[in-house]
Amino acid sequence: MTASVAGATAPRARLARTARDAAVTLPFFGYLTVFLFLPTVIVIVGAFRNRDGGFTLDGVSKLFTPATGQIFLTTAWLSLASALIGAVVGAVAAYALSTVPLTSPLRRVYTAVSSVLAQFGGVMLAFAFISVLGKNGNFTRLMADAFGATVPGDFLTSVPGLIVVYCYFQIPLMIIVFLPAVDGLRQEWRDATENLGGSTWTFWSRVAGPILLPSFLGSFLLLFANAFSAYATAAALISQRTIIVPMAIEGAIRNENDTGMDSYAQALAAGMIVVIAVVMALYAALQRRAGRWTR
Repeated sequence: MTASVAGATAPRARLARTARDAAVTLPFFGYLTVFLFLPTVIVIVGAFRNRDGGFTLDGVSKLFTPATGQIFLTTAWLSLASALIGAVVGAVAAYALSTVPLTSPLRRVYTAVSSVLAQFGGVMLAFAFISVLGKNGNFTRLMADAFGATVPGDFLTSVPGLIVVYCYFQIPLMIIVFLPAVDGLRQEWRDATENLGGSTWTFWSRVAGPILLPSFLGSFLLLFANAFSAYATAAALISQRTIIVPMAIEGAIRNENDTGMDSYAQALAAGMIVVIAVVMALYAALQRRAGRWTR
């Protein structure tokens, strides 16, 4: 009798736990629906609707024009270059920081500063670089007075200039996201390599390198997505040209002469969503593989 009662209550207990777990996750899924899924649906639908609400392919067809292709290529190159520089420099800095004890005030200060700089952008960052590398910036005048060298006046409005500016927040972001992976390296692994006759090169090429590679590539993809979707800094530096996708979206939205630009802006946004979705899917896959060594 007792066994039958226990058998009857077990499904009810499992059902209660399932309902409780579902209730706990409802706010999270509600947040995703309102701020992620719903805007995505609105953008995709808007790419096929004109200003009057009718069906149109004008916006989507403009995605395949040479001008739009060049904008996507420029954005991809800017994101790739800044992500690569940020990943390499940030990885070296993260390793150097990992050698400092966890309780060290220096490490805490450095981590806190990196967290702040990773979120520093927009008009403030643009003004900071204009005051340093602008036509009349402090560094520009110093180079001219001391060495007779000149910094091109349009440097900050070019793609190489944007790469330099983007690295300002890409490197600290890499330090933050890559530091836990470097901290996961165990001293026992290095000792075992040395005991078996391996050198420092053997440790990094056969042990640490393969372990850190998924985390490094995942962090690189995160930096790429971060740069690909950045807008405010480039918009503050460049006002007369449209060279990256977010600026093209802003220009299409503001266009009042061509009514078909509304769907074009939505199509550009949909293209960005596809690129970011692919990058973040690869990032998630690499993070799952890297997680094997952090358990």
